Amino acid sequence: MARETWATRAGFILAAVGSAVGLGNIWRFPFITGQEGGGAFLLVYLLFVALIGLPAILVEFVIGRRTELNPVGAIRALGSGAWNHLGWLFVAIGFVILSYYSVVAGWFLRYTLIGVLDGYAIADTGEAQALFGTVATGIDTLLFHAVFMALVIGIIAAGVRRGIEIGVKIMVPAILVLLVGLAAYGFTLDASAAAYSYYLSPDFGYLIANWTSILPAAAGQAFFTLSLGMGVMITYASYLGEDRNLVADAGVIASLDTLVAVLVGFVVFPFLFAAGLEPGSGGPGGIFVSLTTAFAGIPGGRVLGVVFFGMVGIAALSSAISILEVLVSYLIDELGVSRVPASAALGVAVFLLGVPVTIDLIFLDLFDLLADGVLLVLGSLLLALFVGWVVPDIAREELSQGIGDLGPFGNAWIWIVRVPIVVVVAVSLYLGVVDYVEFLTGGFAEWLAAQ
Repeated sequence: MARETWATRAGFILAAVGSAVGLGNIWRFPFITGQEGGGAFLLVYLLFVALIGLPAILVEFVIGRRTELNPVGAIRALGSGAWNHLGWLFVAIGFVILSYYSVVAGWFLRYTLIGVLDGYAIADTGEAQALFGTVATGIDTLLFHAVFMALVIGIIAAGVRRGIEIGVKIMVPAILVLLVGLAAYGFTLDASAAAYSYYLSPDFGYLIANWTSILPAAAGQAFFTLSLGMGVMITYASYLGEDRNLVADAGVIASLDTLVAVLVGFVVFPFLFAAGLEPGSGGPGGIFVSLTTAFAGIPGGRVLGVVFFGMVGIAALSSAISILEVLVSYLIDELGVSRVPASAALGVAVFLLGVPVTIDLIFLDLFDLLADGVLLVLGSLLLALFVGWVVPDIAREELSQGIGDLGPFGNAWIWIVRVPIVVVVAVSLYLGVVDYVEFLTGGFAEWLAAQ
């Protein structure tokens, strides 16, 4: 079976950016930033992207392009012994993330529909919270979860060029245009100055006092939004040719992803401050409750709400297809299953795994904290160890393809992967595991006892 490839460089870049620009940037980023101190978190997050994220993207790129295989086959082709099993971690991560990701994406689809049919005439926070409660769980939630997964399956089943590439060429530019427009509107609000101060001025005292919380949150957010540690970039790079400059492509992808994340802050925080709401309150549902209330009190709020929630739905779709493609590429490469049945079978399996999240939000915390704070960081750590210490010569050689002589940059990159990335990611993993254990022995144990 002939393996598919990207038709254009723009298609690959937009697909990678589309993978990175999703719920992690637009749903998760605002409430994590609010919970972790605004500007203090933003500073650490940007440092992670620049110093850790960019070199880590290259780690996945060289593995994927070198082998032209899915993550399971790619690691097996380059490694030996225990490393042969590493690729399975990324398959597991894909299942976990996409299962709850699809449910949350369904929330945005439903809020878009609510805006179209009824508007956002809810000025009371209690009523907005009650509305979110009806959207977050129940039969309707299950239905929207199914609708979203059906869209993802359809795009993946169409193939790399006819499905993914065409889809992202429409979705990613649309996301950027809508975000810029919403940010421009936010600038006109009276509360924008206070919002920008909160968002852009780091409180170093807060940072020092809360670094054990901010560090793993920033690491997990950087990996989540850049689609690192889950095998997506390995898979997408496996459809590349040898004439591509991976460093240039990685720089464009990381820059565009970071631009979107920063723009989201310029959209969300002015709306929250204009409505007198506290950033970061309410956890995963906070952005729905707070923005629904905010749109109710802003001129043109109904239109703005429909545009915002619809835009997030598009962004979620662009990311979800990348995660399912990791899983589908495994069946295609390893078992010779054709694309359509592979897409349908795995999509249905992911849908079933996400069903508990539509029943009780405790499962969202269970899945999200595991994926974001532990599995993604673990995946990135093991990939850094693999490339930095097991196959460094192969990695340098592959990176030089499409560039030429790397000079001292090749060795510098390997040592960045070997030491700073490994150390920082290992610390973040430790803190993430501690947080997850606290959740399991605290909130989740209490939930189980109450059942």
